Amino acid sequence: MSQDHEKSAPADGNFRDEETGEPRADFVAAVEEAIAEGDSGHVKELVSPLHEADVGALIELLDHEERPRLVELMGDEFDFAALTEIGETTREEILEELPVATLAEAMRELESDDAVAILETLEPEEQAQVLEALPAQERIVLRRSLEAAEGTAGRLMQTTLIAVPPFWSAGEVLDFFRATEPDELPDNFFEVFVVDPAYRLLGTVFLDALVRAHPKTRVEEIMQADRRRVQFDEDTEEVARLFERYNLVSVPVVDEAERLVGVITIDDVVDVIQEAASEEIKALGGVSPDEELTDSFWWIVKSRFLWLLINLGTAFISASVLKTFESQLQQMVALAVLAPIVASQGGNSATQTMTVTVRALATRELSRSNALRIIMRELATGAFNGAAFGLLTGLVAANWFQTFGLGPVMALAMFTNLAAGALGGILVPMLLERWKVDPAVASGSFVTTVTDVVGYGSFLTIATLWFRLG
Repeated sequence: MSQDHEKSAPADGNFRDEETGEPRADFVAAVEEAIAEGDSGHVKELVSPLHEADVGALIELLDHEERPRLVELMGDEFDFAALTEIGETTREEILEELPVATLAEAMRELESDDAVAILETLEPEEQAQVLEALPAQERIVLRRSLEAAEGTAGRLMQTTLIAVPPFWSAGEVLDFFRATEPDELPDNFFEVFVVDPAYRLLGTVFLDALVRAHPKTRVEEIMQADRRRVQFDEDTEEVARLFERYNLVSVPVVDEAERLVGVITIDDVVDVIQEAASEEIKALGGVSPDEELTDSFWWIVKSRFLWLLINLGTAFISASVLKTFESQLQQMVALAVLAPIVASQGGNSATQTMTVTVRALATRELSRSNALRIIMRELATGAFNGAAFGLLTGLVAANWFQTFGLGPVMALAMFTNLAAGALGGILVPMLLERWKVDPAVASGSFVTTVTDVVGYGSFLTIATLWFRLG
């Protein structure tokens, strides 16, 4: 997304709620009233001073029919970059109500990465119509980005950048900045790219180096020839890791021939990191990464149904273990009361380990080089906690049911299941990653099944042997 364009707040400077940071209810009500009255002037007065992110927050709070009406009443003053700050479902609802001519004009005003974010939301037919309404050069640039695979640098990059030949002097570059129309320069940029006649990237020069250099110094003398770069088809999460590892603020994008095709800036990467974290959290909860609060009832039902069905199947697997020990449970009711405690604690232990493991796999902190050490550490952690909670629950169980034998049975089963849970919590995600299955999505069901089966099985087996149940 494009970086911040400084805008002043409304006259009272206080349209946000102090606690949430979102637009105040009375401010939203004033906007809704102006929309209902069709008062374009008042709508512009209220909304035009807002930053694009605040406009996005406002849009999310409006009713379905008010959103496209806001865009219409704002006219030329509406900043379409605000549509990159809202959920995809809301964006789709707004875009389908807008004419092609309006969208085409908006695409011309936006930076290429923002334009691509909006265009990829459109249906293919409407997307083609908008592209056809654009000038040839802009159409070619946007089409190339749209042809890049989703989740790659080609989709994320912006194509508005500064590239100069190596023989230019620092003074010539600065003169070029002054002579160029402001709307032809990137809104925010940190470096100038040095290219050869074939547009192959030779190096980069940061703006501070340009300013400090003697005006007659050639840029090839002050450029960084070994500047990090990313490929057009590189995964955006890999790009984000590159920014994090080397504290980058921008990085050039090159094609297979090392020709400069775009640039990715830190604000774009922040969006990638936030999206990846959001998807990971949703996946761990069995929720589709595309699900949003604004989605329809039936879409949410459909997206959650399969996950719940899979979990139902694994629940029956766990229940089958209890079925195996049906006669023992009838002989000693206390076992039925205590068995879920063992299984639950094992599940909690597994979830802790699984959460850390999934995150470590996503950030590449866990690899073959340190896998064995981490596995042994997690197993030791599970075993220690198992011993501690085994002793505690054993004492509680023996005192609760006034049956001494339940103490050691509970303690041994708790130790076994917490250790197994910790081991399963790290091994299951690692195996899924090896099999090219997203561990964030699939780990939960498998790990829960492991701890339930081991928990019920170990507790009831130990109890059967200890109390000689038939």
